[in-house]
Parts: sequence; structure tokens; C-alpha cells
Amino acid sequence: MVDLFLLSHAQMARLSPHFPLAHGVPRVDDRRVVSGIVYVIRNGLQWKDAPKAYGPHKTLYNRFRRWSRLGVFDKIFMALSQDGPKPERIMIDATHLKAHWTAASLLKKGMFSAKSDAPKAG
Repeated sequence: MVDLFLLSHAQMARLSPHFPLAHGVPRVDDRRVVSGIVYVIRNGLQWKDAPKAYGPHKTLYNRFRRWSRLGVFDKIFMALSQDGPKPERIMIDATHLKAHWTAASLLKKGMFSAKSDAPKAG
């Protein structure tokens, strides 16, 4: 896993208190799986395209879905956002948004009007 993204032990120490307790069968390596989830989301990959070094893609997907439903990632984001000073300005970079290839044909099919009903600026 030399070329792959892997969370550090310090990062995992900050995240692991928010992980739910394992019931029944022990979970596989949390560090590897969470790193795989971050890698897939950061690179905009499909789950099936995750590198094999992170484990089975089904494990990554199942853990992501289960923890999303439980609000684990929301708790992690809230805890991390409360650390440190408050920013004076928050900016969102929306240059990486993707649209499905069929979205381009919606105007042609009349699904959405090409012109806005909003009044024009003076």
C-alpha cells in the first residue's frame, strides 16, 4: 500500500471514538476500510473501482452505507469542525460537480424551460 492513501495513527485516534461498537463478528481493520472509503469518495470512483488493497469493495460500500445511516460520519464531521479557531469566511468550490450524461438532453426534451421566469436585472 505504498502508493495508496492511508489515514495516520493520529488521525485514526481522533476518529475512532466516534465509531459504533462492533456487535457479534469483529470488524475488519477500521483504518484500512475508512481509508478506502475516503479514497473512493475523494477520487470520485465507483465502489467497484476501489483498489484491492483496501479490501473488498462490498465491505467499503456496506460500511459506508451502514455508518451513514447511523450518522457516524455526521458526528465525525461535527467533532472535527468544532476543533480549532472559527473561520472568518467559508468558501465552497463547486468546480468538481458532475452531471449524468443524460442531463444534457433534458432541455431538448422539454423537461425544464430554457428561460427563467425570474425578472431580469435592471
